[in-house]
Amino acid sequence: MNIPRRDFLKTTLVASAATALTSLKATAAEAGAAGRDYYELRAYRLKPGAPHTLLDAYLEQALIPALNTQGIKAVGVFTEPEAKDGPAVWVLIPHRSLESVGRVTAALNRDPAVLAAGADYLHSPTKANPAFDRIDSWLLLAFAGLPQLAVPALAQKKAARIFELRVYESYSEAKALNKVDMFNAGEIGLMQQLDLSPVFYGQALVGRDLPHLAYLLCSPDRETHTKNWAAFGAHPVWHKLRDDPQYADNVSKITSRFLVPAAFSQI
Repeated sequence: MNIPRRDFLKTTLVASAATALTSLKATAAEAGAAGRDYYELRAYRLKPGAPHTLLDAYLEQALIPALNTQGIKAVGVFTEPEAKDGPAVWVLIPHRSLESVGRVTAALNRDPAVLAAGADYLHSPTKANPAFDRIDSWLLLAFAGLPQLAVPALAQKKAARIFELRVYESYSEAKALNKVDMFNAGEIGLMQQLDLSPVFYGQALVGRDLPHLAYLLCSPDRETHTKNWAAFGAHPVWHKLRDDPQYADNVSKITSRFLVPAAFSQI
């Protein structure tokens, strides 16, 4: 039987799309069944020297209350005092499901409460002086070794604290997954044991600079953080993992950022 080429291509494309959608749904269902969070990590890029008071007001008075109403109880907002690639305000939004990511994000700026509280931000008077330059955004899936966001004790007490956001890029998808396995095999537990206070670990699913993973650590100050990192680097558990041939060459680039929480941050 001869099938016209146009019909054949159409059928093939439909079948491929259906297969991809089924795979995505299966991945989401598997993650949901395991109780693993999804994280949206945003970087609101700012022009050098530009204030972010308008953005801060929107985040504190409009975005975070709306997210809390939607059941998202711990939203992190951070600045990066030592930024080398331009100033930014970082926002971490945890979701309990992939469905929540789409539903909440789509509804936010149509919410009457957000429109009222965030009016000045949403309707910035001139494009010469906007609230931000652009927004970068990543979607991450929590690791099995820390399936849900862990709000650090320092944040719960509203005590002084600093955070380190670390991003590990890999040269292939397989190597990136291998590094995730390495964390689940012992790195996460060791960081918890040594008071590095991990907040989340996430495999990046969508965003720039893929493939990579990201994680966030919390300490009372840089001195304590440096001391705890040194203990991690000297620990035999880390040495065993580092020297295990199955985990060789799974990271090609590491980016570290030290973040400071905004006064209204919930993390």
